[in-house]
Order: sequence, then C-alpha cells, then structure tokens
Amino acid sequence: MILALVVVTALGFDFTNGFHDTANAMATSIATRALRPKTAVALSGILNLIGAFLSVEVALTVSNAVVRIQNPDGTPKASLLADGGTALLLIVLAGLIGGIVWNLFTWLLGLPSSSSHALFGGLVGATIAGLGWAGVNWNGNGTKLDGVVGKVILPALISPVIAGVVAAVGTWIIYKITVGVAQRFTENGFRWGQIGSASLVSLAHGTNDAQKTMGVITLALIAAGDWTDTGSIPFWVKAACAIAIALGTYLGGWRIIRTLGKGLVEISPPQGMAAESSSAAVILASSHLGFALSTTHVATGSILGSGVGKPGAQVRWRVAGRMVAAWLITLPAAAVVGALMFYLGDFIGGVAGAVVIFVLLLVAAAGMWVRSRFTPVDHTNVNDEWDRAPDAAAPVEPVSAGSAL
Repeated sequence: MILALVVVTALGFDFTNGFHDTANAMATSIATRALRPKTAVALSGILNLIGAFLSVEVALTVSNAVVRIQNPDGTPKASLLADGGTALLLIVLAGLIGGIVWNLFTWLLGLPSSSSHALFGGLVGATIAGLGWAGVNWNGNGTKLDGVVGKVILPALISPVIAGVVAAVGTWIIYKITVGVAQRFTENGFRWGQIGSASLVSLAHGTNDAQKTMGVITLALIAAGDWTDTGSIPFWVKAACAIAIALGTYLGGWRIIRTLGKGLVEISPPQGMAAESSSAAVILASSHLGFALSTTHVATGSILGSGVGKPGAQVRWRVAGRMVAAWLITLPAAAVVGALMFYLGDFIGGVAGAVVIFVLLLVAAAGMWVRSRFTPVDHTNVNDEWDRAPDAAAPVEPVSAGSAL
C-alpha cells in the first residue's frame, strides 16, 4: 500500500514538474509569437516524452546519490529494508510531498523556481528526519565530489552562470552580424530558428527532469524488494514517468510562462533563439554527465544573458531578484516540509501514517488550485503586457504572417 502511494505521488510530482517547467523551453517562443501558445505546449509535451527515453544517467544519480541505502562495505542497510522497506518508503513519500507542495506554491506565485531542487530538498529533509544527517549521501564515496554536493548543489550554482554567459555572447554576436539587415527579415528568420532551438530544449528537459522521478520510483522499488539492480531502471517506470511529464507539459504552466517570457526581458526572436540554444547545450551536456541540474535555473540564466547581450535591452532586475530569492529557499523550504511530513507519518505509523500525509497533500494541492482561479492566467492572456495585470478575457494579439505556426 505504501509503495503504491509512493508511485502515485511520484508520478504526481512528475506531472507538476511538467507544467511547472514548460516555461523553460517555450516561454521565449510564446513571447515572441514564434509559436502559438497551445501549439508550443503540445510540441514541448511530445518532445519531453521522447527525451525521457534517451538516457538514464540522471535517474541513476537520483536513485543512488541522495539516501545512503548501503553500508560502507556495500551491503544494504537492514534498518531501511526491514518490514518491506517501510522506513525508506516513508522517507521517499514524505520527500515527494515536500517537492510537490513547493512546486505548486511557486506556480501559484508565478515564480520559476527549481522542481529539481524542490524534489531533492524534500528527500534530504525527510532523510535527515528519518536517519539523521549521516543518512544523506552528501559526498558520494568520499574520494570525489559526488552525491548531493557534486551532482546537485554544484551544478545548481554553476549552470545558470554558464548558460547566461553563453546566451549573452551569442546574442551580442547575432546583433553584430545582422547590423544593417532589415528588422522584419531578421525577426521572421529567427522565429523559425526558435522553433528548432525550443524543440531541442524540450528534448533536453525530458532527458534530465523526467529521469528524476524514474530514480525516485526505482529507489522505492529497491526499498520494497521489488528491484535490486542499482545500475538500471525498469522499463515500465521509464514509460510511466515519460507519459506523466508529457501530460503535465501539455497542460502548460501559464503563470510561469508569463513570468519568464514577459517579466524578465522584452525578448525578441534573436534573443529567444540564443537563450534557447544555450539552455539546450548546457542541459544536454549535464544529462550526459549525470548532473541533476535545474533546467529552470539554466533557462532563467539564458534569458537574463540574452538581455545583457542585446545593446539597449531592458532587464527587470527586481523580478530576477525575486527569482533568485526563491532559488535560495527552495531546497531548505522543501526540506522542512519533507521533514514535517516524515515526522507526522512516522508518529502515526505504518500505512495509516502514509495515508494521512498523502491526504494532506491532496488538501494542500486543491487549496492552491482554488486560489489560482481568483487570478487566472492561461493561453488567452499569457502575452499581456507585463506592467498590467493579466486579464483572462483579454484577446491575444494575432500571430504575424512571418510566424512559423
């Protein structure tokens, strides 16, 4: 029963990850009208589905790099796997709840925070509550930067900087090369380029973010004794996670798409293509190396870089500051929720404890969804001017003749 709750909750997290992070791939294409909003999220969903099957390196990082499930001699920890792995399953369930609650809260505020760090924060907090600080695999095998520090924290600090620099340089080069070319030719041409680069980001997002949930479910299966191979992922887990993130992506996190597309920079097609290309390059490289980075951090860094690289562009640093503040508190905030959920579930005990914290998750999710209906943001008003509040009834400006779709 607890394993079933973990699997359902994990797929629920994967779904929220999808609609929370749609903006990473498609916000700039929607803002520049290279793609119609509904077309953009549909394309992103399909490519996320495909990308989820292309690699398992990040999934293996998640299943091996957060909770210490083995003793120093390589044997499994008996305390974690006793009673059908109840202790480890409760840790995973509580961690997932911490990640989902933070995802929904930041979505409600329209803040593009990291789904990845929400997940890892929840798992770390629940692990500390259940096993103490030594239960977290902070530094891998101790001989190199691995584990949570090397595979999660360091990429979080470095990746947005690299993406921002690449996007800034790329944007500057684009505008230098196209000096003297008529603006309408430049923008229409780059809109086509944006479709390709945004598609690549969506594919890259599938190779990185969908795998995090694959790793969590595999960890739960190991805890329950239904899987023993820490070097591979069951196919049904890959398929279920790929479908869940694709469906979430298709739903579209319009509140966050609006913030990234309109709130940071008044972005043009050349900037959009530069930002998306740099994001895709950083995400794909990290997926190959097994780094569970934040695609949100990468996308935001790229968009800011495109604003810095364009001569005369205006960057709304106040909005960027709110995002950075959310980044800094994501991991500890999700950790607190994960720890509280573990304490509550462990206090009640057994299946009853797992059911209670699962019901609390449903109540919190329903409450935030109802609150979001007071100020709705969807495909009809996602491109409204940033300086005025979005109006759900406001019409979307028509797509120009030069747009691709």
